[in-house]
Amino acid sequence: MTAARDVVVTGLGATTPLGGDAPTTWAAALAGESGARTLENDWAEKYGIPITFAATIKVKPEDVLPRPELKRMDPSTQYAMIAAREAWQDAGAPEVDGERLGAVVSSGIGGIWTTLDGWDLLRERGARRMLPMTVPMLMPNSPVAYVSLELGAQAGAHALVSACASGAEAIGYAVDMIRNGRADVVVAGGTEATIHPMPIAAFAASRTLSLRNDDPQAASRPYDVDRDGFVIGEGAAVLVLESAEHAAARGASVYARISGVGLSADAYHITSPDPDGRGQVAAMRRALEDAGATGADVVHVNAHATSTKVGDLTETRSIRTLLGADADHVQLSATKSMTGHLLGGAGALETLFTVKAVSERLAPPTINVDNPDPELQVPLVRSAPEKLPGGDVVAINNSFGFGGHNVALAITNA
Repeated sequence: MTAARDVVVTGLGATTPLGGDAPTTWAAALAGESGARTLENDWAEKYGIPITFAATIKVKPEDVLPRPELKRMDPSTQYAMIAAREAWQDAGAPEVDGERLGAVVSSGIGGIWTTLDGWDLLRERGARRMLPMTVPMLMPNSPVAYVSLELGAQAGAHALVSACASGAEAIGYAVDMIRNGRADVVVAGGTEATIHPMPIAAFAASRTLSLRNDDPQAASRPYDVDRDGFVIGEGAAVLVLESAEHAAARGASVYARISGVGLSADAYHITSPDPDGRGQVAAMRRALEDAGATGADVVHVNAHATSTKVGDLTETRSIRTLLGADADHVQLSATKSMTGHLLGGAGALETLFTVKAVSERLAPPTINVDNPDPELQVPLVRSAPEKLPGGDVVAINNSFGFGGHNVALAITNA
């Protein structure tokens, strides 16, 4: 791999069900904490929703952002701004020409709170009471628009949408921006704010959510034989990516490298993965090829693993198909067991976790796996973090989305 194609991570930011920033979130993940909690509202009773819990944001935006920003931003944008500001400061607030600075921040669903509140307002009070900022607040590119305005990012501001793979695809696109010379620095990630009665009811209708109302913290249990669906979550994660040359020139600290990007589509079903895992295998293979790595180099995978009956095992079969006997040496983590599923923000947060795993040589645990599925085909990190080997290593972060979107990112040590 040439230096011109080398993309490094110099800044991390997050606001999640586990914490209000990246260090707190990572520490909670290593400790095996759950961000799922019972909702303090009457939605279940009022609307007949069978789910009474979610992985809600731990630190509320009103505790962080000034009131004028809260009023003109949808929660999905609020989360993105909190994470982006932290990541930018963590990177040392790089001095970079705006024309060499890009932003790619995605959401799978966008400003749904604004959309639904606007519809309620129209029905109840008429068009004359509609807020003039409604459209800028609800549009899916609102988070990246505000991030680009904040930082003066003029190389491009993009919001790719690929359902639950959106955050990871945003990072992959940012890598391409740096590799093809469009930018020296790109702020990239994903955000989601969908803990609202309509999305919860809709996911419940699709029978993809866990029904463990009596024990929310044990509800997300990837690979456990008793798993019954995912826990909906919210939050954002943002990374600052730079060309290795630019980072070295300013003496920046580097966490890790995003060394490979793999994309594919199943073209199989609107919600279910191809049971043969062909698209998933293709994405992971392309990421490794892009990184100039082989299966023998892979020591860790942060799995998409949502805690659904079909999806979890399809992914582990795909990993086994790709790696063969090398899969025996991989340490698999399923961090949605702690964070819940952040939908469009999931891929970005799990990329952040993978970067930290490679940087600190620690694979985070998967909690709530009391009875591992006998069909699980890759060694699973359970209960406590496990050390990763020294030397040059490769980790993979997988993100898959409704519509058959597959994104794999290969992350290597700095």
